[in-house]
Amino acid sequence: MNHLLYEVHNGVAYLTMNRPEARNALSLNMRTQMLEAFQNLESDDSVRCVVLQGAGEHFMSGGDVKSFKEFTRLTPEQRRLTFLNRIHNGLNGLMYTMRRLNKPVIASVQGAVAGAGVSLALSCDLVIAAEDSFFTLAYSHIASSPDGGATYYLPRLVGTKKAMEIALLGDRFSAAEARDMGMINRVVPGADIKGETRKLAERLAKGPTKAYGSIKKLILQSSDNSLEQQLQSEAEIFGTTAMADDWVEGVIAFNEKRKPEFTGR
Repeated sequence: MNHLLYEVHNGVAYLTMNRPEARNALSLNMRTQMLEAFQNLESDDSVRCVVLQGAGEHFMSGGDVKSFKEFTRLTPEQRRLTFLNRIHNGLNGLMYTMRRLNKPVIASVQGAVAGAGVSLALSCDLVIAAEDSFFTLAYSHIASSPDGGATYYLPRLVGTKKAMEIALLGDRFSAAEARDMGMINRVVPGADIKGETRKLAERLAKGPTKAYGSIKKLILQSSDNSLEQQLQSEAEIFGTTAMADDWVEGVIAFNEKRKPEFTGR
């Protein structure tokens, strides 16, 4: 079975995690296919926005914990090395690739957003959620700690104390609570999630793609830069965006008092 479905419509690539019978738990097959897909999207100029979603009723229930049972028979050191290898040589590469992608990535979530599903959603640029979806960073329930960048994003989004609460207790919280904490962008009725996702994605796909990539880069590096460094980066990247065809179109359209028609070039 193909654990990742890939479709392109109107400049939007839809990546659908496809293990609905397991609430789209992250299998090795799925992770490998996702990494390959995001690597290919970097150079695919026909795609100007990416949507990550889950098949069936759920986004992702986390790692494939059922498959972990086989590792309980290993020695402690063997277990340590097994997961070091799985995370360093698989999951981390996926997260790096997603974040440096030079076009917007939207997580469209419904149902369970748990464990690694939270990490994946937070790694996306925008998150739109069905109002009946729920979130839980449930690693502590199996006496484990988060991976996939959750401990990087959460404190920056919700603050240290709230991040501690979410990670230590592993309690469920609603889409509305996630929005109010700044973890996600929009909450919509469950029946509207696909339509609202499509509208948002196609709006971005018609935008100035190179400028979007520059905006992503600036915002993501800002937390590690001094003000002086960030101002320098802003100046350099603004100069680079002025080299693009879309910049010329945007300026001319502004002066002609019309809506710009961007091509992503």
